[in-house]
Amino acid sequence: MILLLGANGYVGQAFARALSGRKDTFIPLSPNALDYTRFESLFDYVRKIAPDLLINAAGLVDPPTEEVGEAERMEMLHTNTVLPQTIARVCSLTNTPWGHVSSGSIYSGAKVLANGTLRIHDDLSTSDLHALFTTHPEQFHGFSELDEPNFCFAHSPCSFYSGTKALAEESIRDSRCYIWRLRLPFNERDEPFNFLSQFQDGLKRHPAINSLSQLDDCVRACLELWECRAPFGTYNVVNPGAVSSHELIQLIQRILRPANQFPLFVYEGPSERKPVRSDCILDTSKLLSTGIRLPTVHDALARSLQKWQPHASTDSVFLRTTA
Repeated sequence: MILLLGANGYVGQAFARALSGRKDTFIPLSPNALDYTRFESLFDYVRKIAPDLLINAAGLVDPPTEEVGEAERMEMLHTNTVLPQTIARVCSLTNTPWGHVSSGSIYSGAKVLANGTLRIHDDLSTSDLHALFTTHPEQFHGFSELDEPNFCFAHSPCSFYSGTKALAEESIRDSRCYIWRLRLPFNERDEPFNFLSQFQDGLKRHPAINSLSQLDDCVRACLELWECRAPFGTYNVVNPGAVSSHELIQLIQRILRPANQFPLFVYEGPSERKPVRSDCILDTSKLLSTGIRLPTVHDALARSLQKWQPHASTDSVFLRTTA
């Protein structure tokens, strides 16, 4: 039996769908049903039901269109950083293995091969890197699980969200748990947290090169890591490969044929003030070494766009909670 925390959020709902499809016995738990942020409440509940696995899919993200206020920051810190520490204590005391949904957004950039040497470029929005990626994508390598995060409070500037997720990883890395790093999740359902929805709405549309997670593919991979009893630890759970914003626009225009064309990108110079972003590429070698297979990011994007289910209203309000 599996206990799923944050079952009403974007990622939590995907875990619930996957567990239902696998006919696994699970308890979807939302904060309204039990205040699992309190150690005593969670400890008593876990000790009572004795789950085989606990999944933490709870979290808060930065709103894409507004500044995060002090109250929101405190809430995000509590949910993204303090809650995983609480869960780690509970699971340690009850000898319960668990999985924590983290984020690849604790990195920025990629390792680029030039003149036989790999060099980290932390800004993937420049025109020269996009030109190189177009002709030689094989020269771009992602961050592995062994690489220290470079988009976090210890290496500012960073988003507050990324800082809290990096802190959580640091505090639970010695736990008996899986740390599953997803990155810009998407699928065929048009909804506010879907990266493809945000990209088409302009919220995440800027010159970039990124790793992405097809949500249902990657949730399945997370569960398969547990099912095959892969070693506990951190895993980059993204579809192999990387995609540029220009490639994504071409895919959308070819498959969805939108009525309006996307505006051309204006590449910013290195000296210009830019928004703080975590565009990055992640290495999937560790995940693939377990025998788990995922479609490439380009195949996953094409499949989701071919099955695209437009929402009835494109003016939906962005909800901060993914809990």
